Amino acid sequence: MRNKSIILTVLLTFLIAGFAFAGDKYEIDLVHSSVGFTAKHLVISNTKGQFKEFTGVIILDEKDISKSSVNVTIKTASISTDNERRDNHLKSADFFDVEKHPEITFKSKSVMKTDDGYKMVGDLTIHGVTKEVTIPFTLVGPVKAMGTRIGLEASLTINRLDYGVSWSKTLDSGGLVVSNEIKITLEIEAVKAEEGTD
Repeated sequence: MRNKSIILTVLLTFLIAGFAFAGDKYEIDLVHSSVGFTAKHLVISNTKGQFKEFTGVIILDEKDISKSSVNVTIKTASISTDNERRDNHLKSADFFDVEKHPEITFKSKSVMKTDDGYKMVGDLTIHGVTKEVTIPFTLVGPVKAMGTRIGLEASLTINRLDYGVSWSKTLDSGGLVVSNEIKITLEIEAVKAEEGTD
């Protein structure tokens, strides 16, 4: 009986410790967040767009940031560049092929503090292809306002060819109609789970 009591005590200790260091769960507030991208058009100008539908969960452990995590899902069919013809082309098999690949996902594998902010390393999946990426980001909060909220800003540049998004045309001058390098910008506001939004 004594051995069973010791084992039970050890198990309870681990369980309590696990809950104590699990971090707080925050859910992305879509109304106050954006997922944008920028591509070079004809080598001379930037074309900007965004995805209007996405969800995500951030687990934040303020005492030990390495125990935090980020998980985001973006609906590819929600892409918008304020041009219906261009949006339809981006949704087609030439680019995102939204029928076959309805989601872009990011799942962090590690989060760490840096000299000028933070960075997360994780798997980014686009067009059915998964690549490990490193994303620098800044974090603000938590603050008490309409619940408990945090703000996260991040950006990274990817090569779309790495993800099999390869359509383009070459100009007479040698440049591309659509650049291979795409800048992705995240401006996220997240609210602690089970607290309100406005």
